[in-house]
Amino acid sequence: MNDGAEQFFDLNIERVLEHWPVAFAIREIIANALDEHALTRTGEPVITKDPAGAWHVADFGRGLRYEHLTQKENDEKRGSDVVIGQFGMGLKDALAVFDRHDVDVVIRSGHGDITTRQRAKESFADVRTLHAVIRPAADPGLSGTDVVLRGVTDDDVAAARRFFLHYSGDELLESTSAGQVLKRIDPGAPGRIYVKGLLVAEEPNFLFSYNITDINAPLRRALNRERSNVGRSAYTDRVKAILKQCRSAQVASPLADDLAEFATGRMHDELSWREITLHACTVLATHEKVVFVTPSELQEGTPQLRYAEQEGYRLVTVSGEVSAKLNQQTDFDGKPLLDLSGYREAWNDSFVFTLVSTAELSPRENSVYALTDAVARLAGIDLRRAGVHSVVISETMRLDVTGESTLGLWEPGENRIVIHRSQLAGAAAYCATLLHELTHAVSGESDNSLEFEAALTAMLGKIALQALK
Repeated sequence: MNDGAEQFFDLNIERVLEHWPVAFAIREIIANALDEHALTRTGEPVITKDPAGAWHVADFGRGLRYEHLTQKENDEKRGSDVVIGQFGMGLKDALAVFDRHDVDVVIRSGHGDITTRQRAKESFADVRTLHAVIRPAADPGLSGTDVVLRGVTDDDVAAARRFFLHYSGDELLESTSAGQVLKRIDPGAPGRIYVKGLLVAEEPNFLFSYNITDINAPLRRALNRERSNVGRSAYTDRVKAILKQCRSAQVASPLADDLAEFATGRMHDELSWREITLHACTVLATHEKVVFVTPSELQEGTPQLRYAEQEGYRLVTVSGEVSAKLNQQTDFDGKPLLDLSGYREAWNDSFVFTLVSTAELSPRENSVYALTDAVARLAGIDLRRAGVHSVVISETMRLDVTGESTLGLWEPGENRIVIHRSQLAGAAAYCATLLHELTHAVSGESDNSLEFEAALTAMLGKIALQALK
């Protein structure tokens, strides 16, 4: 460039992006400043308003050159994971929008100062296009680039800043190789979808916001020139990829809490993806003691629910469809995920009776318990000959397939019958349970078999005969 000379660089722009507001153009300037900050690891960009009312977007990088105005992909940015845009395209678009809205722009750097002007194309006097006007640097020692904007409003600048994760205030919950999960600072606002830190879409019914850093081919194709209003189908796969890589309770816990809302219809959209629901259950089970239950199981209110909570388990509500898949899942430590049947099996495997002595029984309970020998005689059973050395009472019993406490149990290895204390509340209940277990002891048959039914029928006949004498 000749000292003091004014040179013109044809931007080959007539009238484009007619619908772009000024905020979109400022967005491109801020994106370039943030990219230079990330690439050069220099100071944070500064966005300020001077006393004369002009807005400045300044970075402290290498300084813009007029060569950067060529409209092509920037190899340095295309190969980087930390930048927002493709330098050149956004800048030229921004200059065209500023010109259309009569915004005066000056780009200052140590390499030169650049403004814009409508001018006839060389050799085509009847065609006017936007040109960059390049002058020697007013401050050759200037570090970085200072873009000065006159004619933009404070609202324009505020709207432009809202496009950037950098200025959003969203809290980072977890980072993965595919991107980041963000907590929204305003729960009433939509979830936001960022691509490399730039807002491209909003999701009214998303639980989280997301910053996608690993862009696949479908998303790259969908990123239109405006880099906004991208359809969900373009980024759904990327959001799923982010969530499936998450391992923290900070992400899994809100997802699990949200699962309980599926019955009310208030569940967020991420939980409509089955693979995400299953992954959230896996992560949660790795970090917490949880038992996954269906709404119908909760409604039944079986004792095993109470036992699980007493043992410190958190009950997490899932759909029946999800519950059916959980017994095939393990957590990240290789332990199986517990649904209600899995919990019941584990509880029974570790079960120990809490036996109650006659001294601990109430007088009413003792009077019912004292019927034991008389009931056996009525059934024509000699307890010793039948191998029943004792009939004991327990506060706790194993759980049956419905999750209820078993009322009685014949233990041939211990030569004893164990009856749940609740049966001592009435003589009829106790006698019925005792006779049921005595039938097991005498016949050696198990529940739900024809042989046991036949033995029980025979015993009832004997009792009826004795009663009629």
